[in-house]
Amino acid sequence: MPARLYQIAWSRETLRALDPGFEPLDNLTNERPDWREYWPIRRFLMTQRLDEDEHLAFFSPRFGEKTGLDAATVRRFVESSASDVVGCSPFFDQMAFYRNIFVQAANQHPGLGPVMRECLAALAPGLDMDTLVMDSSDSLFCNFFAARPAFWREWLGLGERLFSTAENRADPRGARLNALVAYGSQRAPAKVFVIERLASLLLARQPGRYSVRVFNPMALPYSAPETVPHALRLQAMDALKKAWRASGHPQYLQAWQAMFEAIAREHGRSV
Repeated sequence: MPARLYQIAWSRETLRALDPGFEPLDNLTNERPDWREYWPIRRFLMTQRLDEDEHLAFFSPRFGEKTGLDAATVRRFVESSASDVVGCSPFFDQMAFYRNIFVQAANQHPGLGPVMRECLAALAPGLDMDTLVMDSSDSLFCNFFAARPAFWREWLGLGERLFSTAENRADPRGARLNALVAYGSQRAPAKVFVIERLASLLLARQPGRYSVRVFNPMALPYSAPETVPHALRLQAMDALKKAWRASGHPQYLQAWQAMFEAIAREHGRSV
């Protein structure tokens, strides 16, 4: 189906570096850098008329760097897809190793865990972050996905609930969403990392409501060089999670847990 694939520019430098195969989405004034991509995506969805038979995507300037994909490849993949949601997420190692993308966030961004739990309780009551199992078929990183307008509208609805809370500085929950958490060697507002997982939250809270197709994540970059030697075990871990979700047989999840603990111990992590 047809697609409109945007790439966000928030400076003259990023504008010059955009993949010319994407449509530029102008955020050069960058009024609210604290919201990162959510600000220009929000403005677009609130002001533009959407074609119900068209996929929409809004990629960050680092899309090519993180995925190794160019616009032509992405367009072919998206336009050949009839699914409601089409993912182009890298970091298969993170998808396979952690139980779900929310636990992954809590581990990768120290300080985010309590905020993530609070947001899940508000946006998806009954969804247990500690027991939820996700795999590479429904783990979407960095807002790297295209979707039909119906999905985007529901995504925006969740985003606006977070936005309203975060903008209310008298609300303690807003203060927590705006608090800075670790982001590699830098720091960024907690709300950014919650927003980046809203698409996965929509898929997790209503399994089967939206059809999903993802670009082969094993063909895309891993999150760090040190995880590459574990590629075969990570592929097995992802397959075990898929098998457990399909069958419910506990042995599959037990095997995944054993592999998780083994790799964690090898890297000196507590489990």
